[in-house]
Amino acid sequence: MTDLTALSVKIFADGANLPGMLDLYRRPYIKGFTTNPTLMRQAGITDYAAFAREVLEAIPDRPISFEVFSDEFADMECQARRIAAWGANVYVKIPVSNTRGEPSYDLVRRLSHDGLRLNVTALMTLAQVEAVADALAGGAPSCVSVFAGRIADTGRDPVPLMTDALRLMRRAPAAELIWASPREVLNIFQADAIGCHIITVTHDILKKVSTLGKPLDEFSLETVKMFHDDAVSARFGV
Repeated sequence: MTDLTALSVKIFADGANLPGMLDLYRRPYIKGFTTNPTLMRQAGITDYAAFAREVLEAIPDRPISFEVFSDEFADMECQARRIAAWGANVYVKIPVSNTRGEPSYDLVRRLSHDGLRLNVTALMTLAQVEAVADALAGGAPSCVSVFAGRIADTGRDPVPLMTDALRLMRRAPAAELIWASPREVLNIFQADAIGCHIITVTHDILKKVSTLGKPLDEFSLETVKMFHDDAVSARFGV
């Protein structure tokens, strides 16, 4: 498989660099975008609302997620309602809990049933998926981001968990499951194979798409040449 447009899973670009987002916007296999405060901070963004409005003006027709940043649920709700008003294609990211570990399920239920499109984020357990799906059932179209990449970082295989998460998501048919924080291009095909609705992919991983289908003998030779050229450039000797 070398044609990403032939996959069933929708690829959302994950990042906060506007030129990079606009470059990916021109690629037909990018179906949406996600951001978060960490990515924005890394990109040097200091005015959250101004950045978001600039992005939405440039990308008006694909889903884009922007996250609340308060740790108090009352403030989260105010921020969520303001963010949702920025555009019809906005999904508001709500963390599955605050930093004290208090779940956000009641807030998720209230906002979703008030018509806000949400992206509930940072889930890593099936218990969380079940509770969030229950909160979203009967509400607005939303997304549930399970951080499969971070699960894999703990030595656990995320594929069985994501498969079970899809089953639990059936109780909220208007919600879609996101395979979040992938670590490699292979994860796109793993997500597609299990029927996951969406995968968020960072710009760095998307740069590797050019290697899809590359003959391995050719790739091996390129690697040998790279090591040789770097050794020559460094003027190594023994």
